[in-house]
Amino acid sequence: MSDLPDLPAGVPTGLWIDGGPAPAHDAAKFDVINPATGAVLARVADAGLDDARAALDSAVAAQDEWAATPARRRSEILRRAWELVIDRTDELALLMTLEMGKPLAEARGEVAYGAEFLRWFSEEAVRIGGRTADAPSGNGRILVTREPVGPTLAVTPWNFPLAMGTRKIAPALAAGCTVVVKPAEDTPLTMLLLARILTEAGLPAGVLSVLPTSDAVGVVGSLMSDGRLRKISFTGSTQVGRTLLGQAADHVLRTSMELGGNAPFIVFDDADLDAAVDGAMAAKMRNGGEACTAANRFLVHHSVRERFTTALAERMSALRTGPGWRDGTDLGPIVNQRQLDRIAALVDEAVADGATVRTGGKTLASEGFFYAPTVLDDIPAGATILDEEIFGPVAAITGFDTEEQAIAAANDTPYGLAGYFFTRDLGRAMRVAAALDVGMVGVNRGIISDPAAPFGGVKQSGLGSEGGTEGISEYLNTKYIALEA
Repeated sequence: MSDLPDLPAGVPTGLWIDGGPAPAHDAAKFDVINPATGAVLARVADAGLDDARAALDSAVAAQDEWAATPARRRSEILRRAWELVIDRTDELALLMTLEMGKPLAEARGEVAYGAEFLRWFSEEAVRIGGRTADAPSGNGRILVTREPVGPTLAVTPWNFPLAMGTRKIAPALAAGCTVVVKPAEDTPLTMLLLARILTEAGLPAGVLSVLPTSDAVGVVGSLMSDGRLRKISFTGSTQVGRTLLGQAADHVLRTSMELGGNAPFIVFDDADLDAAVDGAMAAKMRNGGEACTAANRFLVHHSVRERFTTALAERMSALRTGPGWRDGTDLGPIVNQRQLDRIAALVDEAVADGATVRTGGKTLASEGFFYAPTVLDDIPAGATILDEEIFGPVAAITGFDTEEQAIAAANDTPYGLAGYFFTRDLGRAMRVAAALDVGMVGVNRGIISDPAAPFGGVKQSGLGSEGGTEGISEYLNTKYIALEA
């Protein structure tokens, strides 16, 4: 493409170990693809098992000193990193657009969101507390302290290349843990640049390593089989999460798992329909639908279903699709061919089973990986698209008659990450929020993520929370000390 921007200068393409870039042990590299063109964007060092061992060696060597670093100093490093990330917003946003595909406006929004985890946990670093009390028996005192878990493995996904890193790295560093990051193969460049920025902010060598790799199973497995690793934090599919939980059991690793979702979006008969459509666009189309919190199943009261569906289809069909760096682009490409094929297969199967295409429903002819913004109505019961996470720009609509039916349909899934609903009835709002079997609920709003709030799910959507005051606890052990009276 004649208007294709250059890769920002200074982006590392090696591994990041012991405070700086390094080649892979065997000098191997793999290609990072620009999803808007299908062409190679960069060649990145491909970590192997020896590199994984070297990164963990570095983390273990730095752990005691980093844990002993005063909380105020850890806080200042994170605060400085926040400032540097904000200063380099345009560079980071362009990098994410080139390697992941999202439009520049969304990429800039991710920089602001991702950076906020650095600032938030810089403030939480100095608030790690404990407690002391007289033993009720009168024979001594109870002292409770909080200590860093230790060397941590963070495995991050491709859909939010910066924010999914800062959401794990920031609380770990704030708590006094060293970290080895395995970024997604599709989007390693943003994480490598973040490592450089953290080093510029004053992070000591060895505290953070980044291991891009085409052998995620081997590298992650080798790290988890090493008894020196003490925690894994993973964001990704439930299927992979189950495998990692099994591997974590061998050394009883602390785990944080942010897994798949199948978010319901309920529109009740008393909803403000204009607000509901706005909320639906936000909940469905943030990041082009490639988000674990994305609305997956639209459950709309039959009395307002046609009006809502028509309005949503009009809004979706007006979105402009193209390379994310072009002015006016609303929707960028799907991240890779595999994801594009999967989305197309879900839609094609639903249509073959009787679903109605209100707009879109097709792959767009392009040199990249583009799918048309799509609205499907009349989805038959049991359709795969209602059971699986779509992770793309497709809204699947079904109807309901009663509040009880809506809640039952919303909860009829093994997942429980996020849920959304629109109503003007306060009593209904409280009832439905309590009844939805999810970890996060949006009431009359389509965007719920906030660094100051806990992010996490229930059922097969995961374990633990990221963000909020709860987020740092995932990286701290509790110690009880019994003192004589």
